Amino acid sequence: MELASGCHHRCMDLERLGSTLSELDEPAYRLEQIWRWTAQGASSYEQMTDLPRALREALARIVPFSTLTVERETTARDGTVKALLRTADGRPVEAVLMRYRDRRRSLCLSSQSGCPLTCTFCATGSMRFGRNLTASEILDQALHFRRISAVDHAVFMGMGEPLMNLDNVLAACARLPGLGITYRRTAISTIGWIPGIERLAADRRPIRLALSLHAAEQSLRSELMPVNRRYPLPAVLDACRRHYERKRRKVFVEYVMLAGINDSSAQARQLADALDPHIFKVNLIPYNPTDSPYRGSSPKATAAFRDELERHGLDVSIRLTRGREIDAACGQLAARAA
Repeated sequence: MELASGCHHRCMDLERLGSTLSELDEPAYRLEQIWRWTAQGASSYEQMTDLPRALREALARIVPFSTLTVERETTARDGTVKALLRTADGRPVEAVLMRYRDRRRSLCLSSQSGCPLTCTFCATGSMRFGRNLTASEILDQALHFRRISAVDHAVFMGMGEPLMNLDNVLAACARLPGLGITYRRTAISTIGWIPGIERLAADRRPIRLALSLHAAEQSLRSELMPVNRRYPLPAVLDACRRHYERKRRKVFVEYVMLAGINDSSAQARQLADALDPHIFKVNLIPYNPTDSPYRGSSPKATAAFRDELERHGLDVSIRLTRGREIDAACGQLAARAA
């Protein structure tokens, strides 16, 4: 939880909250008391009934309850909720709560306002890049939805490349178990940012790695994802292999299905040849319309692609699309009111 003062980058965090409490001569345990209330879905200091009223009033004056303000919230027919939030310095951030029939409540969190990596099929890539989000701004997205619903999974697949902001992402992850989201139910997605993959492999927490791959053929991947020129796929897959050797947890491969671009049976074979079934699990993602020139593959083409991968021994699932009609689905986050 954290806690912006409203100026450009002067944000407070739990440390600052702690120093405020000590300035008010409060006992040290107050900090965890406040965090516990916040993690359980409290929406104001006023609700923290085991804090003295005078302290609640003082904190409400001194320490804003969230770094983010809610600009707009939209709910889809399938129960998906998308929030457009703003930082204290006016940067747009989008985050999504996905509700599933098996009672999972999964958060899709952003690590940056916009994204510097310009993948051609992703709406976020067309936004102007703002900046990295602070740990508090990342955590406040999760806390916003915790006030709506119990939550149990989180994926860093919203705006931005999480491994370019790994310190703040991991600092936010350290607080997620307090909301009910364990490390094993947390996944960090990357386009293949090798220094970040290596740092994540060295981190002892069992956080899952997900790789946005989208084409096994080098020139096509570079066309779709310009970062491939900087970190070519073979080197990225090597880094993922080393991650698996350290963590012994399969790496999820994300593969968005684009009609006539990356969905042929030859391309499925090429992907299968590149991936070791012991290390990788593939998620095929139906393409969600953005302003790009692409169309999504047909269900028939997607099923045939899956069958080809399974013939080669890979574990494959087809992602259930959530929130498409409110631009909350994979690749659609672009803060349209921005």
